[in-house]
Amino acid sequence: MEQAESADGPPVEVLRTVFDVHETRTDGKRLVYYGESLVPEQMLVREIWPAFRQAGYEVQAQTTGFGGTDIVVAEPVSAGIDGVPWKNLALFVATIVSTLFVGAVGWYYVPLAELTANPLVALQAWPFTAAVLGVLSVHELGHYLMGKYHGVNVSLPYLIPFIFPFGTLGAIIRMRGQMPDRKALFDIGVAGPLAGLAATIVVTGIGLSLEPLTVPAWAFASSSDVIVFNNPPLLDAIAAALGRPTEYPDPRTVVHPVVIGGWVGMFFTVLNLLPVGQLDGGHMVRAMLGERQESLAATVPLFLFGIAGYLFYVRGLSINESVGLWFFWGLLSTFIAYNGPADPVDETPLGPGRIAIGLFTFALGAACFLLVPIQVIPA
Repeated sequence: MEQAESADGPPVEVLRTVFDVHETRTDGKRLVYYGESLVPEQMLVREIWPAFRQAGYEVQAQTTGFGGTDIVVAEPVSAGIDGVPWKNLALFVATIVSTLFVGAVGWYYVPLAELTANPLVALQAWPFTAAVLGVLSVHELGHYLMGKYHGVNVSLPYLIPFIFPFGTLGAIIRMRGQMPDRKALFDIGVAGPLAGLAATIVVTGIGLSLEPLTVPAWAFASSSDVIVFNNPPLLDAIAAALGRPTEYPDPRTVVHPVVIGGWVGMFFTVLNLLPVGQLDGGHMVRAMLGERQESLAATVPLFLFGIAGYLFYVRGLSINESVGLWFFWGLLSTFIAYNGPADPVDETPLGPGRIAIGLFTFALGAACFLLVPIQVIPA
């Protein structure tokens, strides 16, 4: 039975211009319209989305194209955070704990026995935790705020706890519903890298200005493998501008751990700007090039496999000297390429201003890139 229209409900009269409604059902807060689409699916969504969105509804469609029953689903747009975001808070607290622990053991050289005897000793690693989580959180909050600005339903950041070397795998946000247009897709995609890089530059400058640490004799004499984090060009440029060293004549003297927060920001920026799938670079290039983004995304795994092959066969490096890193990301990008970036409702091309910002952002990302960012060297 067809449901009566409400004055403050979805604009069904707009839907009927392109969709022959046979039946309407209620599924919780959602309204599901069954019938026959009078236009192709992409055109259907493009025609009805503005009016439904203005009325406070997100709309999705599924058409068969073979004379079967087509479906349009209208769901109220979330007005904000619904209740306490317990999952976000739990992951945030867990990531604070993991980065404090990793920071204390790996970057402040606190003996594990001392940490076990008194876990509060880990609190001395709070500058490392603040630096790492700061750059990651600012990156994701850039996406979040720009999503809210464009009226896109986005979640708060989810921080991901992990183990050595950083105590985290990064952070993500979730985008739900339709993307209004290519401008919104670009703005949301580019806001994260630009905000994150701004925080990264500040964190790196602060870290380089702090006094270096002295590696204790017991740690320096350890026979375990040594992980070397090579400097990306942007980090060297910041150090040169401040007149601060990144290495010291005495090998027992190392830069302050806050600098590692800046390194993390640069490394994750490079990965996020890969122009593939749901990564920031994928969204940006989809907005800049339209559907031609798929052709570029198909070359990304080949490019990453090529780097791994070059380092292994030409440079003679081992799997622990970034060969495995790029091979892994080649595999990962192969899988995420199939999901693709978000498809905007309005395909109006971007103006030259946003194109210039996009190119500038990718140039900043290139300044964070290294063929060999990480090396594991036997002691």
